[in-house]
Amino acid sequence: MSTRSTPILSVLTEDLLIRVNEKLVQDSDRKTWRLICKELHRVDSLTRKTLRVLHVEFLLTLLKNYTNLHTLDLSVCPRIDDWTISSLLHHVDHSIWARNLKCLNLSRANGLKFAGLEMLVGACKGLESVDVSYCCGFGDREAAAISGCGGLRELRMDKCLGVSDVGLAKIVVGCGRLERLSLKWCMEISDLGVELLCKKCLELKFLDVSYLKVTSESLRSIASLPKLEDLAMVGCPFVNDVGLQFLENGCPLLQKIDVARCDCVSSYGLSSLIGGHSGLLHIDAGHCFSEVSPSFVKCTQKLKNLNTIIIDGVRGSNTIFQTISSNCNSLIEIGLSKCEGVTNMGIIQLVSGCVNLKIINLTCCRSIADAAISAIANSCRNLLCLKLESCNMITEKSLEQLGLHCLLLEVLDLTDCCGINDRGLECLSRCSRLLCLKLGLCTNISDKGLFYIASNCSELHELDLYRCKNIGDGGLAALSSGCKKLRKLNLSYCIEVTDKGMKSLGYLEELSDLELRGLDKITSVGLTALVTRCKRLTYLDLKHCEKIDDSGFQVLAYYSRNLRQLNLSYCAITDMTLCMLMGNLTRLQDVDLVHLTNVTVEGFELVLRACCVRIKKIKLVAALSFLLSSEVQGILHARGCKIRWD
Repeated sequence: MSTRSTPILSVLTEDLLIRVNEKLVQDSDRKTWRLICKELHRVDSLTRKTLRVLHVEFLLTLLKNYTNLHTLDLSVCPRIDDWTISSLLHHVDHSIWARNLKCLNLSRANGLKFAGLEMLVGACKGLESVDVSYCCGFGDREAAAISGCGGLRELRMDKCLGVSDVGLAKIVVGCGRLERLSLKWCMEISDLGVELLCKKCLELKFLDVSYLKVTSESLRSIASLPKLEDLAMVGCPFVNDVGLQFLENGCPLLQKIDVARCDCVSSYGLSSLIGGHSGLLHIDAGHCFSEVSPSFVKCTQKLKNLNTIIIDGVRGSNTIFQTISSNCNSLIEIGLSKCEGVTNMGIIQLVSGCVNLKIINLTCCRSIADAAISAIANSCRNLLCLKLESCNMITEKSLEQLGLHCLLLEVLDLTDCCGINDRGLECLSRCSRLLCLKLGLCTNISDKGLFYIASNCSELHELDLYRCKNIGDGGLAALSSGCKKLRKLNLSYCIEVTDKGMKSLGYLEELSDLELRGLDKITSVGLTALVTRCKRLTYLDLKHCEKIDDSGFQVLAYYSRNLRQLNLSYCAITDMTLCMLMGNLTRLQDVDLVHLTNVTVEGFELVLRACCVRIKKIKLVAALSFLLSSEVQGILHARGCKIRWD
């Protein structure tokens, strides 16, 4: 007599299923899990804390299903406006989905204004973190709406160009418990707004006033913040050494300071700041001054706990590196990009004492050769990131040392290092934990070298082969079998790549960013083979791929629904196919359509009307600014779309 087997899910308790669900880290695994059956989908709905919405039309349904959200991310969801928020609050009981919501990301939601923001803030009473960065149309009224979040701890307002001291005043009065605030590029905020901020928000631990037109008077106010730990003021042209002297005796808990690109700050001013803050952990003075004063060198003796120092663009010397090596033994990161005077001996001296370095940036330090890289490899065994762009004197000997000693290496930038060859890549392939490898303009590497990388570096997520003219279909075949986790790939101007190579890339199903600019041997056949399998593409550059015709673009329109950024400049697409493409790609937000000779003005008019609701950036040939109707251009501007004329 036969007996029916008991389904395994029926004997597992809900608590056990929840514990299993919490162990799933990858999005792909979680998706597979919830698609198995209704019970697992229900468990996922109960436990999900974070939701990133891609399509506004699904927003109502998603918020009905996911009622225990902690974080809601609408930053990549086009067409979020006042009407959307009104409809959402009308059709979905916000007392359910909004009750636990703590973090709300509205970055780039340019369609959202005061009314919608006020409704949303009123519904989400427990908000602690809000991000409205790059909502360029936001002004003081929107700031007033945000001030209703009385429990706000973190606020990002980068590039909210219309917010002035008045709007900031409303926020600091209503949100007095702020701990983290970013005002980067809020150009209308002055010393007056910063002064009021520092009087009202005494809990601030992080403050970013980068690119504001504030003066050293703002630093006088900031110096009164008793709990400030992290201050960023990149590119503040009116801040000078006097302002840093104010900080010397203020902000007793300061640990991190970023004054990069502050043209009026010198190493003397930074020395005075260091004099009052020997406990600093992070200093970024990149492209701030060209000469290092003796007082600055002497002050480094106090920085026993310093983890990071970035002095890009200064004139270095062996004395400086010897002093840093002797005094800053806790150093984990050093930035020396575009520094003159960096020599092999200087680097050898530096790493002799700073053996804990994990991140080293030597971009454009053109005097660096194999001796320096050998010293780094031998001393810094825990190295994770090494940037050597345009260090033309290094050869395969450097990669041999890295392959022998730096087995934890994750990021390596060898862009424009013409001394690198296939033998070097064979040695480098021992670094099996590599996640990001940049080989652009390395013209002496070929498919053979790529085979070594593909054979051993299975964790690789990003690979840049820009203008590697000897890379062809064979190398891509090796990549497709050995680097299944590859997400970003740049093959621009790898002129030997053909449709056969595109077919190989189709097996990289994790691929999200792909640059194929200038590949004049690929046709619609290759593009079809690629996009029918790579369904996760979000960025695709096909500029100057002139042999792809309408048939290939029609397949692209059907299969690549996740695309958010697309470059079709100089392509052979026609009116009808462009209209179809732009209509189907409902997630597309940034597109380049320069020099499409087969598209008429009427075709552009239709395309722009069809996609104006969701497109945020579009690049067009300058002549079209006189040919397109003022109505279409007005609609785009009203929707917050930025037109770039080429």
